[in-house]
Amino acid sequence: MHAKIVNRRAILRTAGLLAGGLLLDSGTAHGLARATPDEAWATLREGNRRWAADAAIHPHQDLARRAEVAAKQEPYAVVVSCIDSRVPPEIVFDAGLGDLLSVRSAAQTIDPLVSAAIEYGPAELGAPLIVVLGHQRCGAVTAAAHALHEGTTLPGKLQHIVEELRPAYKRAHGNVEKMIRINTAEVVAELKADKLLARRIAGKQLKIVGGYYSLDTGEVTRLV
Repeated sequence: MHAKIVNRRAILRTAGLLAGGLLLDSGTAHGLARATPDEAWATLREGNRRWAADAAIHPHQDLARRAEVAAKQEPYAVVVSCIDSRVPPEIVFDAGLGDLLSVRSAAQTIDPLVSAAIEYGPAELGAPLIVVLGHQRCGAVTAAAHALHEGTTLPGKLQHIVEELRPAYKRAHGNVEKMIRINTAEVVAELKADKLLARRIAGKQLKIVGGYYSLDTGEVTRLV
């Protein structure tokens, strides 16, 4: 009886992997780095649908995968997201070890060092996709909006976040949810103008998209 249950689980898991496009042949064993940008986005979308539907399969999270990618990584996407503890990219997109490069900062704001980290994925590892992911009820955006509304200065280096979000605040007239979407689109535009990334976009080797993650539903929707 136990063997039958195990076999049934194995069959169901294999079926799920096939349905999600995650059971790869030996030519693409490390991931989807050689996929097109659209294929990489489709894989992320499918993973997010599983997560939102409470049907995550947690791919590439075992000892075999750890051994497989120990000597070489070929992530298929760079996800630029907020540091918020409720938005971990590998969980949100039901991905695993070696699949994603996660670059995280408060409200997914970028500066030269963050931009360099983002560039690394496409330029050095051939990742075909960058996703800038804003999210519902972002605490960093809320704090910045409050500081700008009250005319106060946040302590330490936190004020740098406020200044980065000032343009979005003005365009959104202080509305936090609008600020989140506007800031996400502005970061996408800034990355598209990056000379190193722009060359790869022109050669159809790379796409940069903006998304919005709902804390309530777990769903990612594309903004730009």
